[in-house]
Amino acid sequence: MVTMSDVARVADVSASTVSHVINKTRKVLPDTEKAVLAAIEATGYWGDGIARSLRKGTTETIGLAMSAISNPYFGDVVHAIEQSVSKAGYSLLLADTHDDPAREKRAVKDLLSHRVDAMIVAPSSDPEAILDTLSKRSIPTVLIDRVPDEIRTGMDAIGVINDEPTAKLVDHLAQLGHTRIATITSRTGLTTTTERLHGYWTGIDRNGLARDPDLVRVGDDGTGEAVELAVAELLALSAPPTAIVMGNNQVTIATMAALRNRRMSVPADIALVAFDDFPWADLFHPRLTTMSQPVEELGAQAVKMLLERLDNRDLPSRHIRLEPTFMHRESCGCNEG
Repeated sequence: MVTMSDVARVADVSASTVSHVINKTRKVLPDTEKAVLAAIEATGYWGDGIARSLRKGTTETIGLAMSAISNPYFGDVVHAIEQSVSKAGYSLLLADTHDDPAREKRAVKDLLSHRVDAMIVAPSSDPEAILDTLSKRSIPTVLIDRVPDEIRTGMDAIGVINDEPTAKLVDHLAQLGHTRIATITSRTGLTTTTERLHGYWTGIDRNGLARDPDLVRVGDDGTGEAVELAVAELLALSAPPTAIVMGNNQVTIATMAALRNRRMSVPADIALVAFDDFPWADLFHPRLTTMSQPVEELGAQAVKMLLERLDNRDLPSRHIRLEPTFMHRESCGCNEG
């Protein structure tokens, strides 16, 4: 392991001079600084980041806890967050929660052990323990995507509007003549699932359609097996649906696979609309009709809120909802977007 003394030896200066150059604690002669920086480059010295963070009171890192690997949508959100964090001069530490409360606790604990300055969290279905921990430690926190009904003091939240946009997807299918409209939701307990299901029922009611609980199926975490079962149960009904509203992009991918395995044609045999868009949604045949979330704005706004709270811990809690965009394509049964 390369030490500060090794750098000092290569630069032919004292270790204290190396420390002053690294930590900007005292001005040194330009030639001396140049020699130290060259020695750092030559030796590959990284320094003791934790020690410096203790002196400075900051690690200049932001922790991000979400199910980034298993959920394609969150991968896009992570990219947007990382760009904004980097522009602000911070580093991002990511811990994957797999949308599991137990793993979520461990992920947050790991991030806190790295002394992150602040946190961005996409809460699981049971986030109370981690929210209590973050609140008690007074860690500046922004909750993203899944927004609980009550936001703790000193925390902020940002997500999209879920209920009315989902109702509009039902409206669109009803206007096309569908009366048996099903939905396959994501994992139960998530606020996004609850809100989108509420929107589904709102659309059913205001279009004068009969409420049929058999048309509501849970896709769990979007795994192929869970959605495969949901599709099989829907198609086995005595009056199967002619259209499906899919709760997120994981459910969408698995639903399309299940229908393809049955050699069913979209939209000739069944119409599809989905919450969540894909960069490649218009490359499907037929192209997917979706509600597209403003991913870049979501990530940028989350980081902006977090930086503002780092500057002022006494800000009142803020709750922002962004509007998704209806992407009208052909999977709903329309000829053109």
